[in-house]
Amino acid sequence: MKKNQLFLVFLLTLLIGLSTRTNAQESVPDTVRTGIYVTSIHDIDFKEKEYTINLWLWLKYKNKDFDFVENLEVPQAKTVVKSFSTIDTTGNEVYLLMKLQCVMKDSWAIDNFPFDHQLLRLSIENSQYDSGSLIFVPDTVGKQFDPRFTLRGWNIDSLKISAGTKIYETAFGDTSIKVPHTEYSNFRVRIGISRDAIGLFWKMFLGMYVAFLIAFMCFYIHADSIDSRFGLSVGSLFAVIGNKYIIDASLPEATTFTLVDMLHGITLVFILIVIMSTAFSLRMIKRGKIDQANRFDKIFALVILAIYIALNSYFIFQASSI
Repeated sequence: MKKNQLFLVFLLTLLIGLSTRTNAQESVPDTVRTGIYVTSIHDIDFKEKEYTINLWLWLKYKNKDFDFVENLEVPQAKTVVKSFSTIDTTGNEVYLLMKLQCVMKDSWAIDNFPFDHQLLRLSIENSQYDSGSLIFVPDTVGKQFDPRFTLRGWNIDSLKISAGTKIYETAFGDTSIKVPHTEYSNFRVRIGISRDAIGLFWKMFLGMYVAFLIAFMCFYIHADSIDSRFGLSVGSLFAVIGNKYIIDASLPEATTFTLVDMLHGITLVFILIVIMSTAFSLRMIKRGKIDQANRFDKIFALVILAIYIALNSYFIFQASSI
């Protein structure tokens, strides 16, 4: 009797173990091996916070119920255009190849503009199956971008692909889900880029520096020519303000004090100092201290120029070395 009871217990335990193993195997999500090859990145629009990326995308999987042609989702994309797709279902694996053009919305880090480093982000999901049924696995064989045509005027510092899980704190209206929490597997692309900034820097700030030098030349105009000195200084002041507005028009709004704000602010302050020193020289001239006024102009001009160059060099070096 005891032997029969032991046998029944053993048989029951074995059946439970097999059932649990079968359920565990059934709950394992199918994998989708995913890879990309970026052919170009262009139309980077800082004002609208978007860029366009062209890429080849391929997916390899065994579950033929997956329909990536219809259910492929790029969450951060403004528009997605599939210009080409082909499916190979021979054998036990589905091979899908697509060519996409995506207009992506992203945020820019402009604190060090034009010596800025940007991180372009792109992710891919399947809107039909959650992470319990489908997970992405990166295909890292070969290169992921074409260095010759990817991005003009920028350098690609890194391109990393990975797989993760995107959490949505909602049930999307499904009443069978008691807790408003769903998870979808996603395929992530992170592209780190840095700008070839030297040419752009001088193109943007040359007018500002010329305006400062015009104001600086007031020190070499005799203090008796008060109209000329004040006229050049005030004209330079408005030229710097105009230059800043032109640059700001091409950049998104920022709540932080950027390099553009810093350099223009320094220039405006130093032009204001030039105007104040002109007034001080004029006051000494009125008191008959002509030699002292000339000596003050020569010494103060060198001091202002040295400090101005030092401050600009410091902030530019700090921005470009990050």
